[in-house]
Amino acid sequence: MNSDRAIWASLPVPTLIIGPDDKIVDINSAAEGFLNVSAKSVRGIPVWDQIAVNDPLETAFVRARDTNTPLFVNDVDVGSGQRAPMQSDLQVAPLVGHSEHMILMISPRELAGRMTQNHSVKSAAKSAIGMAEMLAHEIKNPLAGITGAAQLLSMNLGADDLELTDLIVEESRRIVKLLGQVEQFGNLSMPDFQPVNVHDVLDRARRSALLGFGAHMKIIEDYDPSLPLALGDPDQLLQVVLNLLKNASEATEGEAGTIRLHSYYEHSFRLRRADGSGQSLPLQIEIIDDGPGLPESIKGDVFDPFVSGRENGTGLGLALVSKIVSDHSGWISVTSVPGRTVFRISLPRAPKGAAQDL
Repeated sequence: MNSDRAIWASLPVPTLIIGPDDKIVDINSAAEGFLNVSAKSVRGIPVWDQIAVNDPLETAFVRARDTNTPLFVNDVDVGSGQRAPMQSDLQVAPLVGHSEHMILMISPRELAGRMTQNHSVKSAAKSAIGMAEMLAHEIKNPLAGITGAAQLLSMNLGADDLELTDLIVEESRRIVKLLGQVEQFGNLSMPDFQPVNVHDVLDRARRSALLGFGAHMKIIEDYDPSLPLALGDPDQLLQVVLNLLKNASEATEGEAGTIRLHSYYEHSFRLRRADGSGQSLPLQIEIIDDGPGLPESIKGDVFDPFVSGRENGTGLGLALVSKIVSDHSGWISVTSVPGRTVFRISLPRAPKGAAQDL
């Protein structure tokens, strides 16, 4: 077929060309990633043998071909033998200039809506963090005065009263430490972008966790050995993974548990921004634990500042993770049920040919 290969390969949504016999003529790169197959392996295969849709589309598909009209189907689950179903919208239309050939476009709703939802969350988080930074700066000075006054008082008090001044000093220092964590958001510099081996970052984080807060956990590596380099700041990405490992370790409340570090490449992963532009984020990192899961009350707000599922938690760790991932033009999500919590980070890849800065 004389289609423009450059345009065909650049289409951001999974797209298939179907012949008059309902067999696949070609699929684009996005469809290869979505279906987890190569174009060569599916050419000549009946489309309904390759794609599973929870809706009887065959008759409607034939009618669209016979009447030479487009067909739109919304909110159906689309999958294949190689991937789980994903809720999608389908568009079918005649291929102009090619008799009885049809074009089938699959628009996964999960991917299309992610960036718009994430944008509003990040904007709210940024406003809250800005207000918190200002308050932190204003509160630290009077706290220093309170601490100093309590220490002076303690010099002339008996043993019975020292307990009270010690409490004032201890609590004041705890608040100062908390305020310092809040200010960290504002002091965090923009990423120093360079090609990054994601597995090196994961290994550094794993070793550090096992020597400290995660010593009671079993951490399993499940890496895609062919994963290309990411574009990011290795130190900031290390901070992200460490925070997520710490979160997973603390969720078990000191009991032994298992964390799996999983990496893989997803060709079709694109985020649609609020301005309509798209962003390709094919590198996927998952931190999976078998803890009790997130409380239902905070599942939708877990990346917001000061939201925590632990009694004495500050609610700043995951907010910082979200900020760093956002600064990398990436995306982070979480799914959680008792026994399985998955934090998923999606990152852009480094330009082809880029060498890792060692």
